[in-house]
Amino acid sequence: MSTLQALLDDLTSGDESRAEAAVPALLSLEANVVPALLDLTQSPVVDSRWWALRVLASSPHCRTEWLVPFLSDPAPEVRQCAALGLAIQPDESAAQPLVGALSDEDSMVGSLAVNALVKIGSAAVPSLIEAVKQGAQSQRIHALRALAEIRDHRAIPIMMQVMQEDSALLQHWAQEGLERLGLDMVYIKPL
Repeated sequence: MSTLQALLDDLTSGDESRAEAAVPALLSLEANVVPALLDLTQSPVVDSRWWALRVLASSPHCRTEWLVPFLSDPAPEVRQCAALGLAIQPDESAAQPLVGALSDEDSMVGSLAVNALVKIGSAAVPSLIEAVKQGAQSQRIHALRALAEIRDHRAIPIMMQVMQEDSALLQHWAQEGLERLGLDMVYIKPL
């Protein structure tokens, strides 16, 4: 049995300690391990897909296009891993799919997508502003949180607009964003 196969067997063993121990050894194989990991991402076994993404996301050879499709995986833990991987390897080409993931039914996916979008930074701002304008409530809240953390002045008009809405969470993140941009405002709701 080859070293690669033995490490892949450890990775997919179902034993978390063995799998985690295999990660650095697999990463030491550099780009040689990528084809095997990409094959493993197609496994019907959720745990195998998760571990393959876990290793790929930690690899300096990882490409954004390998992680993005898994933002729509049927398994929430795989979607979480993909979003986390995109935070580790931020790339503006992932901004739009990550904005879509803000409305994931699994709230952890949305939170991890926010983290990735914050790391992408100002390149994600136009898509985030559009999500605040057009998205579902959960997507709007996550998008405002990301905008607050990015601190881009282009978000000021939408934050001001949201301050007029009747949602405590939306108002909270809009207020937070405005404060982080140096616009300390006390919002008093009209009677």
